[in-house]
Amino acid sequence: MASSREYPERPVVGIGGVIIDRGRVLLIRRGSEPLRGEWSIPGGMLELGETLEQGVARELLEETGIGVRVLELIEVFDRIYGDDGAIAERAQQNPRFHYVIVDYLCERIAGEPRAGSDVTDVAFAREDQLGNYHLTETATRILKKAFAMDRARCGRS
Repeated sequence: MASSREYPERPVVGIGGVIIDRGRVLLIRRGSEPLRGEWSIPGGMLELGETLEQGVARELLEETGIGVRVLELIEVFDRIYGDDGAIAERAQQNPRFHYVIVDYLCERIAGEPRAGSDVTDVAFAREDQLGNYHLTETATRILKKAFAMDRARCGRS
């Protein structure tokens, strides 16, 4: 039986949070589809009645054990997957998954990283180590933006 995320009637709102702490970003290894087993940005689905910021904070706490303060928007994008699990290059009539994803830069305020809910592992990585994690092109772009935003916030170039 398909979940409500699979073959949805309308796009699903996904939320993600990029935590940069001491020059390193927190990554998660996904425990469920899409991208099961791949490294990614922590996050999940927005719940009914939740603001975007509340959803990001909840998802990061559930997935990583880290309490965060949501700082600012990094990017909004859509992700459509076909039946074969590949990212669709164009809109499809009946996609397997269709997400509109909103990623935010976050500040760690409490907790120690641990794998929770749909996560099998967590790791901190410096910007120059991102290639070791075989991230999607989109995740890499967003993480590089987040590192630049963090440097600007902290007055580093």
